[in-house]
Amino acid sequence: FINSDSDREPYYEGKNMALFEEEIDSTPMVASLLNKLANYTNLTQGVREHEEAEDGVPQMGTFIGVYLPCMQNILGVILFLRLTWIVGTAGILGSFAIVSMCCICTLLTAISMSAIATNGVVPAGGSYYMISRSLGPEFGGAVGLCLYLGTTFAGSLYILGTIEILLTYIVPTGIVFKENNSEAMHNNMRVYGTCCLVLMALVVFVGVKYVNKLALVFLSCVVLSIMATYAGVINTLIKPPEFNVCLLGNRTLRNENFEICAKTDTIKNNTIPTELWSLFCSGQYSHNETCDEYFTLNNLTEIKAIPGLQSGVIKDNLWGDYGPAGTVIEKKKQSSVAAQVPSEEKNMNYVFNDITTYFTLLVGIYFPSVTGIMAGSNRSGDLRDAQRSIPVGTILAILTTSFIYISFVVLFGACIEGVVLRDKFGYSVKKNPVIGILAWPSPWVIVIGSFFSCCGAGLQSLTGAPRLLQAIARDGIIPFLQVFGHGKANGEPTWALLLTVGICEIGILIASLDDVAPILSMFFLMCYLFVNLACAVQTLLRTPNWRPRFKFYHWTLSFLGMSLCLSLMFVSSWYYALVAVVIAGCIYKYIEYRGAVKEWGDGIRGLSLNAARYALIRLEEAPLHTKNWRPQVLVLCKLESDLQVKHPRLLSFTTQLKAGKGLTIVCSVLEGTYMTRGNDAKAAEQSLKSAMAAERTKGFSHVVVSSNLRDGFSILIQSAGLGGMKHNAVLMAWPAGWKQAQDSSARRNFIETVRETTAAHQALLVAKNIDRFPSNQERLKEGTIDVWWIVHDGGLLMLLPFLLSQHKVWRKCQMRIFTVAQMDDNSIQMKKDLQMFLYHLRLDAKVEVVEMIQSISDVSRGSIKRKKCSCAPPLYAQCIPEEEVAQLIHDRNTASHSSANDKAVSAAPDGVHMTWTKEKLINERNKQREGMGVKDMFNMKPNQSNVRRMHTAVKLNEVVVKNSHSSQLVLLNMPGPPKNKQGDENYMEFLEVLMEGLDRVLLVRGGGREVITIYS
Repeated sequence: FINSDSDREPYYEGKNMALFEEEIDSTPMVASLLNKLANYTNLTQGVREHEEAEDGVPQMGTFIGVYLPCMQNILGVILFLRLTWIVGTAGILGSFAIVSMCCICTLLTAISMSAIATNGVVPAGGSYYMISRSLGPEFGGAVGLCLYLGTTFAGSLYILGTIEILLTYIVPTGIVFKENNSEAMHNNMRVYGTCCLVLMALVVFVGVKYVNKLALVFLSCVVLSIMATYAGVINTLIKPPEFNVCLLGNRTLRNENFEICAKTDTIKNNTIPTELWSLFCSGQYSHNETCDEYFTLNNLTEIKAIPGLQSGVIKDNLWGDYGPAGTVIEKKKQSSVAAQVPSEEKNMNYVFNDITTYFTLLVGIYFPSVTGIMAGSNRSGDLRDAQRSIPVGTILAILTTSFIYISFVVLFGACIEGVVLRDKFGYSVKKNPVIGILAWPSPWVIVIGSFFSCCGAGLQSLTGAPRLLQAIARDGIIPFLQVFGHGKANGEPTWALLLTVGICEIGILIASLDDVAPILSMFFLMCYLFVNLACAVQTLLRTPNWRPRFKFYHWTLSFLGMSLCLSLMFVSSWYYALVAVVIAGCIYKYIEYRGAVKEWGDGIRGLSLNAARYALIRLEEAPLHTKNWRPQVLVLCKLESDLQVKHPRLLSFTTQLKAGKGLTIVCSVLEGTYMTRGNDAKAAEQSLKSAMAAERTKGFSHVVVSSNLRDGFSILIQSAGLGGMKHNAVLMAWPAGWKQAQDSSARRNFIETVRETTAAHQALLVAKNIDRFPSNQERLKEGTIDVWWIVHDGGLLMLLPFLLSQHKVWRKCQMRIFTVAQMDDNSIQMKKDLQMFLYHLRLDAKVEVVEMIQSISDVSRGSIKRKKCSCAPPLYAQCIPEEEVAQLIHDRNTASHSSANDKAVSAAPDGVHMTWTKEKLINERNKQREGMGVKDMFNMKPNQSNVRRMHTAVKLNEVVVKNSHSSQLVLLNMPGPPKNKQGDENYMEFLEVLMEGLDRVLLVRGGGREVITIYS
């Protein structure tokens, strides 16, 4: 075919996809799509200047890009300043438990993180990006801010560590506050810490590239310190270090103030007191001196601070030794004689517990030393192959550091004396760090190494935290953070840095490493918890897009990690954990209510879908019980020519009736075909959504296009909803202009809707003068809601005013129930019965019984009698007055509706809700059988029925207007339409007459089932 005409060949060149040529504009060809993907560049999300500054593709491998940064972040301040103290206090076994718990927690988190990180390309923004795209903007924002606060407080922790090393070990003379107590030390930390923070902030502000260049220096310090410690352990086998501890009895002494551990010294055969003697005694030696009683009673002994691996000290250090603050650190196996009178003023010479110690506290203090596992994923933008590097690098780093920590726990316990391990600041070993005296060749290796390590980690925290905040701000999910998305011309997050410095300062003002560490633990644990949750949710949902390259994960591991994180949070500090949960919860709800709407294809939406599907299937399994019945409303809205909602108060009324509970479907119909009016349908749906938002109507909107309005509304009444979530009531506005309309379509549509809802056993609510109904902002200060209860419709008339009174618009309105007594009714007994019925229903309402004996004027009755005598027995004429109201409202013509009601009546057991209407309805039926026999009402000539009905409508309207003209809302039973369609116009007239002179009217037609019950 193509080659049949040689002239046409050029025309067909490149046209071998002519079959798809119409789609090519909107859907690209596969070849061009692949070409675009091959040229994809991974720019940093939030901060782009880093990428733009470097030419070419990111070239970092696993070792440099992930392994080393993770190692550097994990090994840090706690290792050098607190690990020996934790081993001494908790014992080897307790410390092993703490380290194992924390390391397993981070390993499980790393496995979950690896799965998420390898499920597609992760732009820079790291863990925040991963969580927000997996769990949605609400969780993403909450966790992102938790991670930000954690990183910021980590900065405080590292700065406090830096200052502690500086003031305790490097320049102890540099203190500003000289008093020898803990508060003075805290004040020194605050002063120096603030200065250090300002200095670091300036370095970060000037340029991040300097921080990155120094990173290798800081890392080498950490590596050297660790190697020196291992070398020191080996050295204890050959030649243990010459560090001794001086004990008085069994108490450990601070030995920075004396050289000789003895009470007296002999020089040239003269016995003279030592410096130690003068610390405990006053006065001249051997002349009227007064010494501390404990000093006099006990001898001084000197023991090795580091007995070494072969000494067997490991047996003494297996178990913990916890104690309250202020207790002297004692060697348990050493003998001592207790003093009768403890002397307080001399106690400054001993080494104390500075804080009360217990297992859970140590967990909180230790946990920050395993954080830092996100360092690799945070650099995902710089990696050559992030999907391979992140899992391998992170897990290797965790395994390496876990080995280092666990080996250190065992080696510290095996080499160092217990009293020295419990000495947090090294006062008993000439104010050296305890890990330092073990290290080889000198304690200064550890002092200098840990100092630079803490400096570097602090700088990195101050660099990373503002970038994270900037990434969150630029995502636009938290409106009040928008300002922090801006920065310098090159993208440096200036405002974010200022906020970070401010929060960091709070941590520094706390001034204690032991108090800041648990705060930091909370925020990181919260973050890790959500990483595990994200992985578990995605795995369990089996989302089609969940295809991680990292295969060694399972949802049970993620759940175990999540449980471990939650347990550690509450174990380490339950009150901090509650604060962290509340902060995350507040951020979550804030983003939910105020944040920008983002669709990131997150797992929580998938979870919601699964939950909704499960709930819908469960709903269909069993029919709804009367106790659980509430109106699930289908609102039929009419749209103007510009597609705006004609009666927005219909939506206000829905909101007041529903208060956000149950199902609301707001729908409308456009005339035409979907092909021509598809765009109009979308615009109309948007218009409905806007109107619903304005009126605070919670629900769904739906617009259908149909050849005519009648069919459209019929389709909606039949098919709106899904499964067990289907509407059981239809709300619509009264067609006010049906008389003026040139054609009868408005009237016909309305009556057919009434017939259809009746046939479908759905309740129908018709609001007259809907535009005069109160808006959601109005508050009705007084007035009544009047219910005219003429036939029992399953109790819907009773339930609606109760539901309305729950809303603040109608809360002040009192409910009144009117019922109509006929000639053979005992109105006093009726009132008592009705009051009892309402009491059982737990409804507060005023009861009125209105008597309508002379319903029809004598003239009318005479004319009816005259016309009727030829075709009915005279007995019927006597029956008319008693039956008129029932004949009007509970008409035998409304076949499906009334038969359903009749069945309900006959089937109802004794004592069910219809206490006083059941007999009445049976009497009514019996009367009719006597009077008319088989003949139906519609065997009369139309004008007879219409005259009688019109008279009843007029009379009933007079009574309603007389009693309820000033009420805020009138609820009336709605009579059913006639079977004979020729009577439609008369039916509309009857309803008009019935509602005449009333301001706000709600016509109610029950759905043929009980909706309110007296039983619990």
